[in-house]
Parts: sequence; structure tokens; C-alpha cells
Amino acid sequence: MRIFLTGATGYVGGAVLDALVRAGHTVTALVRNNEKARDVLKRGGQPVIGNLAEPDSYRGSADAQDGYVHTAFDSHSGRGPAVDRSLLDIIIAAAKRPRTGGATGPAKRFVIYTSGVWVLGRSPDPATEDSPTNPIDLVSWRPPHEQLVLDAASDGLRTAVVRPGVVYGGGSGLVSEIFKSASNGLVRVVGDGTNHWPLVYDRDLADLYARLAGREDAGGVYHANDEGDERVNDIVDAISPYVPVRPDVRHVPIDEARTKMGAYAEALALDQVVRSPRARALGWLPSLHSVAGNAARLLEEWRASRN
Repeated sequence: MRIFLTGATGYVGGAVLDALVRAGHTVTALVRNNEKARDVLKRGGQPVIGNLAEPDSYRGSADAQDGYVHTAFDSHSGRGPAVDRSLLDIIIAAAKRPRTGGATGPAKRFVIYTSGVWVLGRSPDPATEDSPTNPIDLVSWRPPHEQLVLDAASDGLRTAVVRPGVVYGGGSGLVSEIFKSASNGLVRVVGDGTNHWPLVYDRDLADLYARLAGREDAGGVYHANDEGDERVNDIVDAISPYVPVRPDVRHVPIDEARTKMGAYAEALALDQVVRSPRARALGWLPSLHSVAGNAARLLEEWRASRN
């Protein structure tokens, strides 16, 4: 299939690009510059240089695709939520446009939108895809965008929302920040560290996107997490034996963290237990089920990514 992908050189989108190419799809990837275009080419994608905040730079490339996967977020213009909404309007319109000139493709086009588990808010009891949203301030704009995507489904269009947990693996993400801090000898934990983070390995997350792209019966909301129910303190403790010097751990009170980090502090202190029954019903089975149980391997991945 022909798939239009945003965020192909980002943390999540890069893994998704690799998974879609492995699955045999032709991926048109929106990138910001020539350097990123070269990276996409090397990995088997077809780059298009454009800017999320400038719809005319990618509108034409979004036409005549079989599917659309949106993993990017504009953190450059200062208009992230508005840019996100504009892009959704464009790709949904493109996905609904009748095929012309004898073009062929799957019976239904698709749109896959990336949200996140923070829209669930505090959830110490297991939250599934059917649980109500209660977003923290940082992502309060996301549930309406989720609903926009879900409401766009029709006889000729299937739509899906993926809510990844905290992504780990490679050299990016919150867990990698813990690796970096631990290697430098000081880890700051927002709150008391007894809160659970729902986690997912980047390659396992990408596999879910590839499954959703390939399943013509797939639509709706899908959670993506390994269901390891790990606490932040568990992760820090597991990493500590594998760094040169056992790091100091400082627990930062949430009010102090808010002063320094703003609304992001609330996300780091969230206590969430999340389940993914709809994703698992597709046959999606994470290959890794724990950061703590794979700390040595993941730390080596992180080190290798820095070379």
C-alpha cells in the first residue's frame, strides 16, 4: 500500500517507518530538510520536504495515498495543537476523496492517529481502551482530536487512534533520560517514585502500527503498553548496577517540579496502570515486558545509539 507518514525521523515515527517498509509498503515520509530526507531514503522511504505548520508544503503529496499515519507533533512553531488539527483536516479530506483515473487500492483507506496514555489522567486501577478520558492539562487538546479521527470513519474509510505508553528503547525518550542521568551520577524523580509508568518498547509499538495498517477490520482506539506495571523507582533501581557509580536519587516534590518544568511535571508524576485488550486481540504481543528486567540490554542500546 501507499502510505503517507509524518514524523518519520522522530522517535516513534522512525520506528514506524522501519516497520512499514519491512511490511512491504511504499511510504511517503514528510521531513523538514535534506539531511532528514537522506535518512529516510537510506531506510527505504520516499521523502517529501515540507513543514507541518505550512499545509501547502505537503497537501499535494498527501493526495492519492491508501493510508495515512500521523506520528509527528509540531514543537517548533508554538502552535502545536492548531497545527495538529490542520493536518488532520487535510489528511482526512484526502482519505475521503474519490479515487480517480482508474486508481486501485484497498477497499478502505485508513487514517492512524497518534495520541498517548496521558489522556487517561491518573488511573491507578487498570484502564482499557474503553475507559473514559481525563486528560492532564498538557494534553487536554488531544481527546477532541481523537474524536475527530474516530468520527471520520465511514464505509470507505477506517480510522484508528494509538495511545502509546512511555516509549523506551534506543537513544530517545523518558527512559533514555534516566539512563543519561544515572550515568552522570544523579537521577531526579518527580514525586516519590512509587507511581507506575505504562511502558512500551519502540519496536513493539511500531509493530502495532504495521498491524493496524494491514488489517482492514482494524479501527477505534488501541492502547500500546507492555503491561509490566513498573514503578519509576523500580526502573531507577534496576539501572543502577549497570552504571560506573551508583547514582544519587533525588525525589523532587511535585510543586517544585511544576515551578521548573511547568505542566510536564504532572505527566512525569502520573500513576497509571494501563491495559491493551483491543491491541492484543489483533495478535499484538510485545516482545519486551519490562524495563527493569531488560535494564542491561536497554542500557547497551542507549550507549550504542550515542556512538
